[in-house]
Amino acid sequence: MHPEIARIQSMLDGEGYVADEALATSVYLAIQLRKPLLIEGGAGVGKTEVAKVMARALDADLIRLQCYEGLDATTSLYEWNYQRQLLHIRMLEHSEVPLEAKEREIFSESFLLKRPLLQAITHDRAPVLLIDECDRVDEEWEAFLLEVLSDWQVTIPEIGTIKAKHVPYVVLTSNRTRELGDALRRRCLYLWIDYPTFEKELAIVRRKVPGVNGQLAGQIAAFMQFVRRAKLEKTPGLAETLDWSAALIALHRGHLDREAVEQTLGVLFKHRDDATLMRTQWLDHLLRGVEEVEREPVPWNQETINRVAERVLPK
Repeated sequence: MHPEIARIQSMLDGEGYVADEALATSVYLAIQLRKPLLIEGGAGVGKTEVAKVMARALDADLIRLQCYEGLDATTSLYEWNYQRQLLHIRMLEHSEVPLEAKEREIFSESFLLKRPLLQAITHDRAPVLLIDECDRVDEEWEAFLLEVLSDWQVTIPEIGTIKAKHVPYVVLTSNRTRELGDALRRRCLYLWIDYPTFEKELAIVRRKVPGVNGQLAGQIAAFMQFVRRAKLEKTPGLAETLDWSAALIALHRGHLDREAVEQTLGVLFKHRDDATLMRTQWLDHLLRGVEEVEREPVPWNQETINRVAERVLPK
């Protein structure tokens, strides 16, 4: 492994993020080349966390633009503080300041509300700009974003062109609810984050969940591997794994059984049909799978999970 990539991996590890070589390499290249990093994958696999950890590791500010349907250029770039402008106009009503001077004053930077993209461009130090769930916006906004990413400057009619003081580090995330355009993809480095292997999920649970014992951590990781083999409306990701682990600890559960799982189904499954499917058709198979894993020789690994799944899970 390249020593700088190893350093990035160690840096991420120090911030509590279990990163493989592919992820560390992508982060390293995004930093070195100053190219946006587009991360795709299922919900809850840790895409957003990459940007947060990256900001902490670089000792940089994190600026987050949460995308949603209907987001437009103005909302993500800047707005005028209309209330303050109106108040200032009233204060100047009886002054002898020429009209042009009044207009210049109320349309100056002091009356500008900087939204995430403009904040990133005008920041004193290079921040980490997280453009989260960019697949939720339309093609028009995507085209606008291309302009910003290409030139790192924006034009405000009343003020003029504002160029970036420092080019930010950029992370874009997508859950693939909409296919992103080729033009945006070509301007980015690309990383796909899949659901974790058994070994990685086990390591994350042990690291992130205080008070979890070794047996329960292994049972949780095995259970989650089996759950993801079902056809669900929303497959639970790492975020749900950690929430569920914390819930089991809060309920003083030291091992998995049917009562513990049924009691906490709402932590794992956010769709009624998924919870019903688990309770009525899958739960006995899942718990049997966990028991079978525990009978296997240690250390358990993904191969163990695959072998047990073939034996006990519904086809």
